[in-house]
Amino acid sequence: MRFTRFSALMFVGTMAVLGSGATLPSDAADSNGGAAGQAVQGEYKLQIPFGLDGDSAVIPGDNPLTKDKIELGRMLFFDKRLSKDNTIACASCHLSKFAFTDGQRVSAGIRGQKGGRSAPVMFNRVFSKAQFWDGRAATLEEQSVGPFINPIEHGFANHDEMIAKMKKIQGYRKLFKEVFGTDITIDGVGKAIASFQRTVLSGNSPADRFDYGVDEKAISPAAQKGLLLFREKARCTKCHSGFNFTDELFHNAGIGWDTNTVDLGRYMVTTSPADIGAFKTPTLREIARSAPYMHDGRFKTLEEVVNFYNQAGVKNPHQDELILPLDLTDQEKRDLAEFLRTLNGEGWQQVKAPTSFPK
Repeated sequence: MRFTRFSALMFVGTMAVLGSGATLPSDAADSNGGAAGQAVQGEYKLQIPFGLDGDSAVIPGDNPLTKDKIELGRMLFFDKRLSKDNTIACASCHLSKFAFTDGQRVSAGIRGQKGGRSAPVMFNRVFSKAQFWDGRAATLEEQSVGPFINPIEHGFANHDEMIAKMKKIQGYRKLFKEVFGTDITIDGVGKAIASFQRTVLSGNSPADRFDYGVDEKAISPAAQKGLLLFREKARCTKCHSGFNFTDELFHNAGIGWDTNTVDLGRYMVTTSPADIGAFKTPTLREIARSAPYMHDGRFKTLEEVVNFYNQAGVKNPHQDELILPLDLTDQEKRDLAEFLRTLNGEGWQQVKAPTSFPK
């Protein structure tokens, strides 16, 4: 039993899917009007795993990918010295074994302080504009430097304090001069880390190989039934659409409205009543590796998530109208969860921590 491509039902327009190991053409224009593979010294051609849409990559014209910039970003991403007390790196909350989350209900920063939200995945960010659960960062560059001045996360009072600390590391000053032609700046830090993040991808999942007709046995019969449910009865594609399984929009499903601690989410960014309690739709790729689930990490299993949506979330005055009862049977819920587990892919496994850092 074989189904049509995801693209036939999940997004409109022509999609150019590059196979595993293919490269994004150097003259491909990104959605911001910049050139995704602009010819610069040390140009890096983005490797797009099968199943992803290379034409949707968001690479700003003023921050083209280069090998040296990506390598600098990798070091910054893993360096714990980029925190007030040398205990937290970006990688502390984004671990590869947890699909670049941390496996915790909510993340911890310096001195073990707990935040109020779970760590979102950081792969396939090259296909996304607004960042964080509430979309408060308009670009990946902005997102990359935000946590440094969060008192719970990296703990610096401001970016000037962080840059002053970094300037004491002569190795970094040398690298920034080589990559950007300047001394260390927060703009350069953001561009380097964002460039590294754009190379962390997930595609070529069993679901991709089945749906594009590469391997009719790539997923089990139960998962095939789950795929049909995903598209039809379970209505998952209303929000988890497109090749990256997200509409990149914000929805109120009712998380937190059954407690006395409601997180207002997107509303705190826009102050629009329509955004009260709304959070960004996460990608479902690598979903079986990224538990616990939801912005507050309340669900430990995929089965709990399916049950939550089956009963139409938690009713509240601002709940999204797309959230409706699904009336799934127990077997259908199991099949749906089985399909979700076929979305684990590859492309990110090459990410390794540096063996040494600049001195």
